[in-house]
Amino acid sequence: MQGPECQRRCPVCNQQTAQPLFKKGDLRLVQCANCAMVYASPIPQELATGTYYDRIGKPFYCSPDKLESDYAPVRFERELGIFRQFCPSGNVLDVGCSTGAFLYQVKARWPLNHRILGADVASAALDYAEQKGVPVLRASFLEHDFRGEHFDAITFWAVMEHLANPKLFLTKAADLLNPGGHLYILVPNWRSLAIRLLGRRYRYIYADHVNYFSAGTLERLGCESARFDLVGRGSTHFNPIVIMQDFFKRVDRVPDEDRARLLKKTTGYKQNPWLKPIKWAYQLAESALGACNLADNIYVVLRKRKASSSTPAARFEEII
Repeated sequence: MQGPECQRRCPVCNQQTAQPLFKKGDLRLVQCANCAMVYASPIPQELATGTYYDRIGKPFYCSPDKLESDYAPVRFERELGIFRQFCPSGNVLDVGCSTGAFLYQVKARWPLNHRILGADVASAALDYAEQKGVPVLRASFLEHDFRGEHFDAITFWAVMEHLANPKLFLTKAADLLNPGGHLYILVPNWRSLAIRLLGRRYRYIYADHVNYFSAGTLERLGCESARFDLVGRGSTHFNPIVIMQDFFKRVDRVPDEDRARLLKKTTGYKQNPWLKPIKWAYQLAESALGACNLADNIYVVLRKRKASSSTPAARFEEII
């Protein structure tokens, strides 16, 4: 990526007290001295505006391996479980929907329960989503005028790590949610076992990711707003093959086609009935890591407060 760059304040506490952490290729990570958030600064302008994702949409998001994996029934089984725990019915907006695979599964499994809409800026990915019957919004989430439309659930699956100003997205989401509606955020885990073992060699420490959340900083991002209550949190996903591959690699960035190829391979493993004993052992390992907040991803579920609620704002110190 080339072009002008943007300096950033801390995306969680908005302070300018960051100290350099390390560099990896073009990526420069810093850590906030106030809240310990790790983030990239400066970042290319095209990442800040989102134009980068429209440019890579066709070669990566629409590659055959990526599409086959995304639309496999097992691909979003964890996210679907989290989602349905809090939203058994209602209008759903998936921000950063890409090729629409999550919403496709929602509609396929519970066709009478949900009205779905996806939003993204990657035009080629949205073309594919529409081909699969997923209604989409081709506009910036922050800039679009929803004209009074509201939702019972808004999801950010693997999106917040890409956003230059994630708090603006939370504010817009709060405006669009019905009272009592739920906001879902899932991001890579900065304190995962993979990062503890691999450090900067981990493939998902790369220029596309400009925010690196721990459980504490993710909860602080969501819960400092007086408009939300924290109702769910956890750590999920685990890919031991990635750890093994990244331990021995000597490149700053794993090519997109290699990442898509591995995703297809691991998705195939999950669907292979002959590998059930291995899958059970894998699930036990993932559960154990999740219980310790060491799995690959972390998530929070936030509920928008009702206007009449007298519940005081959740404080960060009370939930870590």
